[in-house]
Amino acid sequence: MKALRAQVRDALRPGLRGSAFEGAGARYSWAFLDESAKREIRRRMLKAIAIPGCQVPFGSREMPIARGWGTGGLQLTLALIGPGDVLKVIDQGSDDSVNAVNIKKFVQRVTGVAVTTDTRRATLIQTRHRIPEERLDSGQVLIFQVPIPEPLRLVEPSERETRRMHAEADYSRMWLYLYEDIVRYGEITVGARYPVMVNGRYLMDPSPIPRWDLPRLDRAENLFLFCAGREKRIYAVPPHTAVEPLSFEDFAFRVEDFAGRRCRRCGSSASYLDEVLDDATGGRSWVCSDTSFCEKRRRGAGPAEGERPGGAA
Repeated sequence: MKALRAQVRDALRPGLRGSAFEGAGARYSWAFLDESAKREIRRRMLKAIAIPGCQVPFGSREMPIARGWGTGGLQLTLALIGPGDVLKVIDQGSDDSVNAVNIKKFVQRVTGVAVTTDTRRATLIQTRHRIPEERLDSGQVLIFQVPIPEPLRLVEPSERETRRMHAEADYSRMWLYLYEDIVRYGEITVGARYPVMVNGRYLMDPSPIPRWDLPRLDRAENLFLFCAGREKRIYAVPPHTAVEPLSFEDFAFRVEDFAGRRCRRCGSSASYLDEVLDDATGGRSWVCSDTSFCEKRRRGAGPAEGERPGGAA
């Protein structure tokens, strides 16, 4: 518990209160957001950490990017970041996508902090739809951009009713939904956004990450923070917290199967792979979704072959 308190204290340290940052010919308050907005977000974040998996409402601010493109994750990043932090931003595992590059440029413009593509160097990692392949440690915070935070939206459209269901831990309709999936299709067809139970109490939407990444949430050393700017919700998974995907005794949860497939660039058969179609030849190949991990393996600095990176502790 002492280690957890120290991590939370470090992660929620304030920025340069009342100061301004001058970059690219413009003058900004430190990390763009005003201090009252940062305090609001930090308070809600602390509550979310204290009640793992529980959605906490907050006053979402207007940001210089469109809602649905990462405003929630960006607000958490700006509320947490300090002068000594090193930032990494990924989109679908890639450091070089338009969304990831523009968010990095914006945060660097209003803070001047260092940015990196190396997962091990980063202290704050903002992500969309992936968890890095490399195992994170206690000095790192992973911030998720979340489009839809409510896991019960699949079975109940009413916000008032989903609030009641969470309060009473009434998740029978979700269990029924998964059971009907098995009866109709012979398997659970939910891929991304697979529902998980956090700390044996709250059903949580883990953002649209693939099943492959879910074991990394369970009892991890680092802090996971989730934020939906459009829905105005924050939730969290503190370090060493149990996270279990919903499954039946006779129908166990399983991740995506890449048996017999390897990354064409680094040769990895132990990472999450994206299928690539060559328009000219019609050929198909596979590449690592995590571009930083793939590049490290190509330089000979990644995990040995056959060792699944970043798995559950």
